[in-house]
Amino acid sequence: MPNLSYSTFPILSLAIWCPVFFGLLILLTGKDERATFVRYLALLGAAASFVVTLPLAFHFDRSAHGLQFVERHSWIRLFRVEYALGVDGISMWFVLLTALITLIVVLAGWKVIQTQVAQYMGAFLILSGLMIGVFSTFDGLLFYVFFEATLIPMFVIIGIWGGERRVYAAFKFFLYTFFGSLPMLIAILYLYLQTNSFNIFVWYKAPLPLYVQIWLFIAFLTAFAVKVPMWPVHTWLPDAHVEAPTGGSVILAAIMLKLGAYGFIRFSLPILPDASRYLAWLMIVLSLVAVTYIGLVALVQKDMKKLIAYSSIAHMGFVTLGFFLFENITVDGALVQMISHGFVSAAMFLCVGVLYDRMHTRHIGDYGGVVHVMPRFAAFFVLFAFANCGLPGTSGFVGEVMVILGAVSVNVWVAAVGALALILGASYTLWMIKRVLYGPIESEEVASLKDIGAREFFILAVLGAFVLAIGIYPAWVTDVMQVSVSDLLAHVAQSKL
Repeated sequence: MPNLSYSTFPILSLAIWCPVFFGLLILLTGKDERATFVRYLALLGAAASFVVTLPLAFHFDRSAHGLQFVERHSWIRLFRVEYALGVDGISMWFVLLTALITLIVVLAGWKVIQTQVAQYMGAFLILSGLMIGVFSTFDGLLFYVFFEATLIPMFVIIGIWGGERRVYAAFKFFLYTFFGSLPMLIAILYLYLQTNSFNIFVWYKAPLPLYVQIWLFIAFLTAFAVKVPMWPVHTWLPDAHVEAPTGGSVILAAIMLKLGAYGFIRFSLPILPDASRYLAWLMIVLSLVAVTYIGLVALVQKDMKKLIAYSSIAHMGFVTLGFFLFENITVDGALVQMISHGFVSAAMFLCVGVLYDRMHTRHIGDYGGVVHVMPRFAAFFVLFAFANCGLPGTSGFVGEVMVILGAVSVNVWVAAVGALALILGASYTLWMIKRVLYGPIESEEVASLKDIGAREFFILAVLGAFVLAIGIYPAWVTDVMQVSVSDLLAHVAQSKL
C-alpha cells in the first residue's frame, strides 16, 4: 500500500458528484420552453464543477509519494468493496482537464443546440462526473462501474444529437467498448479471488506467475485498446466522431480516449509488470502501426472530422509507445501528449464545428479562402493545426519529442518510425489547412461567412493559451508527474524479466 494522504474535505467526491447533481437537476427541471434557464443552470453547474477541482492543483504536494486527497468508505462490506478515491501526480491533471473541457463544451453548445437542450446539457454534466470517477478511484470494482457507466451518456449524445447515421455510430461505439470491457471484468474478479480485495494497490503486490499475468494483461488490453483506440480495434472511432455533435466529438477525443490510456498506467503496468515487459514488443509494434498506417489513412480523408479522428488515433499511438518503452522521459512524454491532445483535439473539433454551424458541411472541397472572411478564426485554426503537427513552441511538440528522444536510447529504429509520424502529421494537417483557409474564395457561401463572435473567441483563446503555455514551459506539468512516474517505473523495474 502506498502512502495515503487523507483529505479532511471531500474534494474528489465534490468533483464527481457536483456535475452529476447538476446534470440530474437539469433533466428534472429543464424543458425546451425554458432553454435559456437550462443553459445558465448548465453553465453554473459546469463552472462550479470546475472550481471545486482547483484545490487539487493549488494544494497538491509534488514532492509527496502516493495518493493525496484520499477518501475511503466501505461500500459493499460483504465483498470488501470500497468507495476509495485519491489522486497522484498522474491522475490529478486529468481530473482538472475533464472539468475544464466540460465547461468549454457547455459554452460551445450555447446556441447550437436548440431542441432537447436539458437532455443535452444534462448528459454532458453526468458524463463529466463519471469520467472524473474513473481517474479518481483506486478500488477495482468501482473503477469498472465508472468506466462502463460513461458509455451510457455518450451513447445518448451520439444517438440523439448526431448526424444521419447516428444510430449506427452510437451502437457501434457502445458494442465495441462494452464487449471489449467484459474480459476486464473477468480479470478484476480473478484478482479479487486471489487477494480477497478490490484495492488495486493490494493487487500490485499479488505474486502472479508469468502465464497468469499474460492472460490478465490480454484481458485488460482488450478493454483499454478499444478505448484508446489502438489499431486494429479503432474502426468505431471515425464513425463516432463523424456522426457525433461537436460537443460529443470534443469530449470523446479530449477525455474519453484517455480513459483507456490511463488504464494501462494504473492497471497493466503496475499490476502485471512481468507481462508488460514480456509483451512490450507487441505494444510497440501496434503503436508504431497506429502512428504510421493511420497517418497514411488520414492523408486521403476528405471529411475534416474524419481526418481529425484518424489524427487522434495516430497521436494516441505515441502515448502507448511511450508507456511501453519504460523510460522516465517516454512515460512523462506520453502523459504530456495525453494532456496536450486533450486541448488540441478539442480545439480542432471546435474549429470544424464553427465552420459546420455556418455552412452545414464538413467536406474539405466545399471550402477555400476562409481566411479572407474569417481572419480571427483562421488565426486560431492555424495555431491548433501547428500544435497538431508538433511544431516547437506548442504543446504538441513536447510530448512527441520526449517519446522520440527516449526511444533513441532504447531502439533507434523505433525512434525513426516515430519521427516519420511527425512528417505524416504535418502533411495531412497542413493539406487540410491549405485547402480550407487559403487560396481564392471558392463559393458564395464562403464569401458570406461571418467571423467568430465573443463567445467563440473566448473558448478558442482559452484552449490556445494552454497549448502555448505547455509548449513554452512544460515543466509546470511535468514536475507534478515526476514522483508518481518514478514510483511507477521503480515498481515495474522489479519485474523478474
